[in-house]
Amino acid sequence: MKLQEIQKKLKKELDKERYTHTLGVMYTAAALAMAHHVDLEQAMYAGLLHDCAKCISNEKKLKLCKKYHIDISPSEKRSPFLLHAKLGAYFAKKNYKVNDSKVLHAIQVHTTGEPEMNTLDKIIYIADYIEPNRKKASNLDKVRKMAFVDLDKTMLCILSDTLDYLKRKGGELDPLTVETYKYFQSI
Repeated sequence: MKLQEIQKKLKKELDKERYTHTLGVMYTAAALAMAHHVDLEQAMYAGLLHDCAKCISNEKKLKLCKKYHIDISPSEKRSPFLLHAKLGAYFAKKNYKVNDSKVLHAIQVHTTGEPEMNTLDKIIYIADYIEPNRKKASNLDKVRKMAFVDLDKTMLCILSDTLDYLKRKGGELDPLTVETYKYFQSI
């Protein structure tokens, strides 16, 4: 499907706020792709589709993952909102006809991250955090500037802020996010 077709479909499927966020991520991913010499079209597709499964209830996310044989970690079972990334990658392929493995992988890891992420993965993860409609994230001005200079340092900063926020809030710390943080600390 073409980007414009996907946009029309997503506008009907996502709530207004999520759709606005999605467009922000797509355009931010495009800007980061240009700055870091990554395929522009891949970045736009991954940015546009990264949250395509976000507006599904947590209960339904669990059911759909079981139905489609998508692995659910113990952490995801306790915090099923995390499943929108894996389910989103599945929907991108099945419902939106995306066959690019890099685009699908970037969608799949945009929430928890993972060690040894490729450049497109990092761009989508970061774009989701810094897109223009985000207002509440820690160190946002600093992170936005850093994103156009050094993706690895930006990842470390975002992961650190995310883990600090979850600890303060008493939220679930996904082991993969912790592992990703340790990986970026080590490079």
